Amino acid sequence: MKKSNLLTGLLFILGGAFCLAIALMYDTQLESLLFGFAGGLTVPGVIVIAKYFYWTAPKNRDRYAEQLDNERIELSDERKERLRDKSGRYAYLLGLPVLGASVVVFAILGKLEVITNAELIILYLAGYFVFQYVAGVVIFRHLNQKY
Repeated sequence: MKKSNLLTGLLFILGGAFCLAIALMYDTQLESLLFGFAGGLTVPGVIVIAKYFYWTAPKNRDRYAEQLDNERIELSDERKERLRDKSGRYAYLLGLPVLGASVVVFAILGKLEVITNAELIILYLAGYFVFQYVAGVVIFRHLNQKY
């Protein structure tokens, strides 16, 4: 494994420790969020470091090399590349109507006063809907010109 993986794990742990320290030192409304970030950064950091030491152990190096070869083959398999592209397209096409329906649902919930300040949620979802559509068109045109 690369040393950059070890560095990444250490940075994650440092970020988690920083969030934990801020959450413990200051009484703020963001305290619960900071505790969540602390756990969300520290645990993956520990896992990355553990994997680094596991795979760099002399007895596991051959298995790791074999695993990297298999991964390289899987990533360059044309059939799987095409399936990944298709699944991304289907997820994009499925996401657009879900976003549109979400705008309508939040508009209804806002009018029924089930939730307050629904306008902000509606504006965000509508803006995200437009962003998704425009990004899809721009990316398609760019790829169409490139290939």
